[in-house]
This record gives sequence, C-alpha cells and structure tokens, in this order.
Amino acid sequence: MVKLISLHESQVMRFSRDGLTLKTVDKYEKISELARRRGFFWPSYEIYGGVSGFINWGPLGSIMKRKIEDKFRNEFLHKLGLYELESPIITPERVFIASGHVKSFKEPMVECTNCKKRFRADHLLQEYAKMSSQETDRLQLNEIQACIEKNGVKCPECGGNFGQPEYFLTMFKTAIGPYSDAVGYGRPEAAQGIFVEFKRLYEQTREKLPIGFATIGHALRNEISPRQGPIRLREFTIIDLEFFIDPEHPECPYLENVENEVLRLLLTKDRVKGENQIIEVSVKEAVSKKYIMTEWQAYFMALSKRFIIEIGVPEDKQRFIEKFAWERAHYSVQGFDQEVYLDRWGWTEVSGFNYRTDYDLKGHMQESGVDMTVFKPYKIKKVVKELVVKPIHSEMGPVFKEETSKVIGLLLKADPKKLQNALKDQGFCMLENFKILPNYVSFIEKKTEESGRKFIPHVIEPSFGSDRLAYVALEYAYSERKGRTVLNFPLDIVPLQLAVLPLVNKDGLPEKAKNLCALLAKEGFSVEYDNGGSIGRRYARFDEIGTPLCITVDYQTIENETVTIRDRESWKQVRAKIDDLPKLLHDFFQNKLTFSNLGSPIKS
Repeated sequence: MVKLISLHESQVMRFSRDGLTLKTVDKYEKISELARRRGFFWPSYEIYGGVSGFINWGPLGSIMKRKIEDKFRNEFLHKLGLYELESPIITPERVFIASGHVKSFKEPMVECTNCKKRFRADHLLQEYAKMSSQETDRLQLNEIQACIEKNGVKCPECGGNFGQPEYFLTMFKTAIGPYSDAVGYGRPEAAQGIFVEFKRLYEQTREKLPIGFATIGHALRNEISPRQGPIRLREFTIIDLEFFIDPEHPECPYLENVENEVLRLLLTKDRVKGENQIIEVSVKEAVSKKYIMTEWQAYFMALSKRFIIEIGVPEDKQRFIEKFAWERAHYSVQGFDQEVYLDRWGWTEVSGFNYRTDYDLKGHMQESGVDMTVFKPYKIKKVVKELVVKPIHSEMGPVFKEETSKVIGLLLKADPKKLQNALKDQGFCMLENFKILPNYVSFIEKKTEESGRKFIPHVIEPSFGSDRLAYVALEYAYSERKGRTVLNFPLDIVPLQLAVLPLVNKDGLPEKAKNLCALLAKEGFSVEYDNGGSIGRRYARFDEIGTPLCITVDYQTIENETVTIRDRESWKQVRAKIDDLPKLLHDFFQNKLTFSNLGSPIKS
C-alpha cells in the first residue's frame, strides 16, 4: 500500500539511509538556492572548496545592491545637500591607534582541542546556551570559560571540548610596501577615512556646519567564524555617514518634517529590567523625553525607518534597540541599532546610529598634532570679562624664598574664582603643600573682545551594511504563488525592469521584439530579450527574478503596433501602443501611474 504524503510549501523530500524523510526548509535556504541559481549571490571560491565570510554578488544581485546604495545617496545625501568621499581600504596603523580600534576591536575566541576549529565564544553561548547578548557582552574571559563548561557547550563541528578563550583582533593586518614595520590594517569601517580628512573637507565645503560626508565602499573584518551568508561577512560594503555639528547648537531644522513619525524603541531602561517591551513613540516625544540624546540622531533614525520601508520591510518588522554601555562601540556615548526581523536569524541589525561626540577628531588631533578645531565667528563681537590672579612678589618672596617661582606657577594655573572664594571664606588656600594668604595675591578683572569661538565638532553617525540590506530586500520580496516563486521588489531597486518576449519564434515576431527591446534600452530602461521556451515558462522566470513587467509581441502587434504588458504583481494584462510605451513606462517606474493605467485591460 502506498502512503500519500502532503507536503507543506516549507518542506522538501530528502533521502537518508533510513529512507524518505521530511526536512523543513526555511526562507533563508530557499532564497540562497534561488540566489545561486539566478545570479543574485553565492559563496566565493567554490571551485576550491569556498572560504566562509566571502560571497559574490552576481549579475542581478550587484545591480540590486547598487540601486539600494543609490537610493541611500538620494534619500540621505542629495536631499540634504551632503557629500560623498572615496578613501583607501588599507589604512596606516597610526590611524587606528588614534581611533582606538587597535585597543578595542577584539572579540572572544575559543578553539576546539580536537579539530582545532575556532569560534566566537559569545556567539556559541548565545546559540547553544541560550544566553542573550546582554549577558554575553559583559563576560570576561574567565567567565566565558565557566559558562561554556557549565552549559556543556561543545564544538559544533566535531563535538570536542574547547580550550581557554582568548581575545582576537578582528582587523586584517598587513605590511604596507616591503617594510615589515610599515604596519597597516584593512579598514573595519569607512568612518576614519572621513575623520582624517576632515580639515580639508571642511575647507572645501566653505566651512559650513552642520555638514555631512558619506563613504560607500568595502570594509574588512576578520570574523572568527562567519556562518550566516550575507549577514556576516569578512569583506562587505559599508555605508558610513559622518555628520558634524556644533555641540552648542545641536538643533535639527528638519525635525518638524518627521516629528510625527512613530519609532519602535527598545530602551536600555527597560532592557536592564529584563523587559523586551517595545514602546512606540513619535520622534517629537522621543526627543523631548530624552530617549534619543540629539535631534539629528532622531531625524536620521526616522529617515532610516522610511528608507527600510521603501526597500520592502513593513514598520512592524523593524525596531531600534538602544545599546548598553558595554555593548556600544568604544567611541559612542549613545547608540541604537536598527533591526529587522528575518525568518532564520530573528532580529538582525541592518544599521546603527551612534553619537560619537568629538572622540575621533580629538584622537586624531592628539596623535597627528594637526588642529582639528573649527572657528565659528559671532554675529556680534562679545566682550568677555575674565578674573585674573596677580601674585604679589614682595609679599611672597620673604616667605617662600627659593620656592617662590614654583608657588607663582601654581597660582597662575589655579582657577582664579575658586582661589578668591577660598581666601574669602577661610582666609587661606592650600596649593600642594603651600599655604596661600590673602596678602600674597590681588585680583583684577580683565576685559577682552572675542570675535568667535574655536571648538571640535561633534559627530552623529548613521551606518548601514549594504550586503545585509540587499539580503533583507530579497527576503521581504520573496513570495510563493500557485507553485511559483515571485520576487515582489519595489520598483526602484529591481535589477531588471522589463522583459520583451516574442509570443513565438516565427512570422517576424522575434525581429519585432528585438527592435522594441533596442528602443526601450535606448530610452534608459534595463531590459532583456528572451525567446527561449514557452511563454508561460518565460513569464515564470521573470517573476522569479522580480521583473515588474513583461511585454509580449504577438500577431496583433503586427496588425496595429500594440503589445501586451503583463504585471508581476497581479498577473493581469493590458494592451498599449508601442509609440506610447516610453512615456507610460517612465511614469510607471516613477510611481506616477499604476499598472491598470498603462493600457486597455485584457480579459483572461
């Protein structure tokens, strides 16, 4: 007797030694298989066995990823009048000494005593001991070892025991040129390329504040054990925007444009109680209640929420999680990670928003000796009154004798106001072991004119992972309909906008379709001609790679110069004149027309 098995769409048949078995296949596996087969992404160096943490973005994936980056440029740079910078990936060691990365960019690692494979210790505890990142991020090495032993965490590869954990610097180290002492690192972020060039950039942009500069380019992190495909890579594309502000005037003039935007926040004040309750607050409320420290940080978070919605992620699948002090990067005084929910990985970071204060510019100023301050003139010159202490040598000399010069030096370094108050309140003041009496000094009020002030700008940083955004767009575009896979990409990030298909390969239809394809390509559309297989199979192929419209050239085209346009979303069809297509399609991809307005409906 044959037993019939009904399979859910998330299950596939697998054969094992014991016979036919069922295995659940999650969305990540489906997307990875589709991505490899259709040319979105796949592991690098597969012919040599592959190397984890490296992927190729294929013909379709590279276009989609670039369109997401261009969308960032439009939403965050062009509309705000900000600038872009391209800088080297290899960076001299001194840069990362000044920035604190050499000291702080380390992760805990353990090695299997049996197979010698190495893993991130905190990730093992999160995966196999079910500990939260809040718990693991606070652990010292001895505490990590105790937790591994207590929870019986074994090597995922062979089941062996782990040795003692140690810290691993997750930056790629290299020598610059033939000299081994010319140490360099592959940049783990693009921000430092902006900070070290700030003085020149500030001058080139006519010394304006606030001002922002972005870098979109490759970064390198020598991850210990990346096992999450495009989510955790050793080489990836980072989008860093460094926005410089006057700390005394941190107001954002555009805040009113987003003040009613609702943000879903998970705050440290709730996390510390063990509560993971998300609160929904407007940007205006988040700023007024000091949930978010600066207006500009809140503004960029609101822009990013909209940006992620526009690449396909609904707002209820997004949140901003505030980082504890021990979770934040060493340069940050407040940080939020924007997370989206993924089918396999759960809540996953796609961007970060950090208030870096003057940490980086001050560090480079100290290490390089180059002045990173800016001068901001006052509209009206200010008269500043300053209290100055004046030592009376004739009174001090007989008392302190050969140490008089030292005491005078201490007096000149002391705060005049505090010194004056101490002498007035208690009749003396101690500077080190010297007792200062009122008759040793006099105080005068000095008036000076100031035309402006010098200061080191503070920095708000939105930062995105381009590869993660591309994967997120794929996962949220993925759907299954009547046994077919359909990628429902937003129109502005689709890798291929149009397909032109002859109904059959005869009677002049292929020639007509090729001419139409050339016309549309000349109009600036990304378009592909396809005449292989049945028309139904071709429709299914273009649905699977997310092409919004398929244009079919048929026998009626020969008669009256009209074509059939098929919609990826609804599978409905309309008929339109070839002469009208360029204008109609431009309006469609700019969201000025809906599909039903492209032509006359065709009854199925």
